[in-house]
Amino acid sequence: MLLLLAQWLGSEVRAFNVINYITLRGVLAMLTALAFSLVLGPSVIRKLTELKVGQPLREEKLTTHVAKIGTPTMGGTLILLSIAITTLLWADLRNHYVWLLLFVTLGTGVIGFVDDYKKVVYKNPAGLSGKAKMFWQSIIAIIAGYWLATHGSFTLDAFKEASAQTTLIVPFFKTIAFPFGVAGFMVLTYLVIVGSSNAVNLTDGLDGLAIMPSVMVSGALAIFAYVAGNVIFSKYLGLPHIPGAAEVVVFCAALVGAGLGFLWFNAYPAEVFMGDVGALAIGSALGTVAVIVRQEIVLAIMGGVFVMEAVSVMLQVAYFKYSGGKRIFLMAPLHHHYEKKGWKETQVVVRFWIITMMLVLAGLATLKLR
Repeated sequence: MLLLLAQWLGSEVRAFNVINYITLRGVLAMLTALAFSLVLGPSVIRKLTELKVGQPLREEKLTTHVAKIGTPTMGGTLILLSIAITTLLWADLRNHYVWLLLFVTLGTGVIGFVDDYKKVVYKNPAGLSGKAKMFWQSIIAIIAGYWLATHGSFTLDAFKEASAQTTLIVPFFKTIAFPFGVAGFMVLTYLVIVGSSNAVNLTDGLDGLAIMPSVMVSGALAIFAYVAGNVIFSKYLGLPHIPGAAEVVVFCAALVGAGLGFLWFNAYPAEVFMGDVGALAIGSALGTVAVIVRQEIVLAIMGGVFVMEAVSVMLQVAYFKYSGGKRIFLMAPLHHHYEKKGWKETQVVVRFWIITMMLVLAGLATLKLR
């Protein structure tokens, strides 16, 4: 019924010949994804509960998380379903960036699904092996990097168009950028997509911790996509003009709506967890959008919480091996460190939200401060 209503609304909008207004379709995409998540959420949670797809407790987890055992996981399928359907309803399907985003998001979602399935069905807390997970993530990222390096294009007044296609833009500066070439750009894309995918996954350890920062970062990236896709705005703000990038707004808006709808059920105390199927997919989606709009460094700024979580794990593991068993943090990822220090779960989550909000504003400031 909801799908039929969305299809009818889409046909009505087209009848009034305003479908080309990207802002309108962005708003409608967000509302549609939000509606899908809110309406389908209870039935998805109920089905996951019936299938006994419950959250296992890993040995190193905090004892305060014992109450989370059995809470349905793999709720990220709800997010991906809402994003995919909404994007197909409202986006211009002739746009190649739309299909690339769906490929990367759903592809990494499948990897996460297999990982979650092994955890909850085969009762293997480790899930899919790290090597297997990295291998398939790498395949998807390399395909995306090669495609963007050979098919994507943009113009920037300060640089030659021939080299701009694989150039890394440095925020806050008008004339500083680094041409990478096809091979270098593929490496950059790989690091951004795989890095952001795993960073969001590491952050997804507390109720609502990962999804709200993802929503905020996605909303900000939508603004960059809108500016990049508009030749007048991009030239005025000194940003690269990327033909077709404005259509990415619809995808980002769908992610925002689906994420907010999921947060309704994932807020403390969570009724459902997104699992790797959601976290890996959302992270890779944010990374791909950042590469499309050429704001890879800005993504690292706005997603600072994700970066800190990932770095905390890398530092903890490296120092543990180097020192023969010593630790930098009480527990990694970083959010568990603060729980060990006595912060309540809700305090950690809300404070990390506040940090993300400030970092997103800093990222948006790069639109004008250069």
